[in-house]
Amino acid sequence: MKKIVIAGSAKLQNEVNKWLEIFENKKYKILDYPRVIESTKFIELYPNVHIEFLENIIKTDMLFIMNEDKNGIVGYIGYEAYAELLFGLSQKLIYNKKIELVVFKMPSNKVGCYEEINLWLKLGWIKLYEEEE
Repeated sequence: MKKIVIAGSAKLQNEVNKWLEIFENKKYKILDYPRVIESTKFIELYPNVHIEFLENIIKTDMLFIMNEDKNGIVGYIGYEAYAELLFGLSQKLIYNKKIELVVFKMPSNKVGCYEEINLWLKLGWIKLYEEEE
């Protein structure tokens, strides 16, 4: 069974649920995905949640960047999702990890990491999501 980690904005829980269903229907084992952390316990819980998420990226076969539109920006990728993508790419390039790095859609040029995503696509280090995945 193919293992997957879904990264993206935890504020987009409707979209998270949509992608969970899509990948569950494709029989993927979902190791981790964006979750809302209760604001009153954020500082207390975040470090362990973040460490576990990164550990799951090490264990996964596919890192899927759920870059849905957010705040009027097409293909929004926040700094944390970008860092997680870079962590996955580092695993691939430095340690020869067999990890598939997939971005849902091309981000607009308003996204801070637009140039890097564009370059990594051209280099074949990452790819855009295709429906038949």
